[in-house]
Amino acid sequence: MRLLLAALLVAATALLASVPATAQTTKGELFHNGSIVGTVVTPSPIADGAGTDPFYMVTNGAAGQLGIAGVAPGDGPYHGGSWQVYRVTFNTGVTPYLLTSDEAVFAARDAGDVTVTRAGSADFRCPVVRP
Repeated sequence: MRLLLAALLVAATALLASVPATAQTTKGELFHNGSIVGTVVTPSPIADGAGTDPFYMVTNGAAGQLGIAGVAPGDGPYHGGSWQVYRVTFNTGVTPYLLTSDEAVFAARDAGDVTVTRAGSADFRCPVVRP
């Protein structure tokens, strides 16, 4: 499972930076349920707002912050990596800290530490591949 999702951060960053849909297959790391996991993917954009699996991209996080997958194969309502992107931004005056799960994102939001904003134009498909 360690290599399930990691390139999602790379893929999301690439898509948010307007990398062409022909982006190469990549490897990387991200957080899921408090652990670092990995994946190998070929990122592909999807229609604006069409994502179904939550993916949290922290815009101004602490050192070592990775993207956060809300679901993975065998964990809840995983839809094959049709990622629904949310931007997570630490609010002014809050010292960023690592967020390593969707539960941590929700707790930080509820504490007033972060703002979570839907970014439908950044949605992408990035199926998870087990090693």
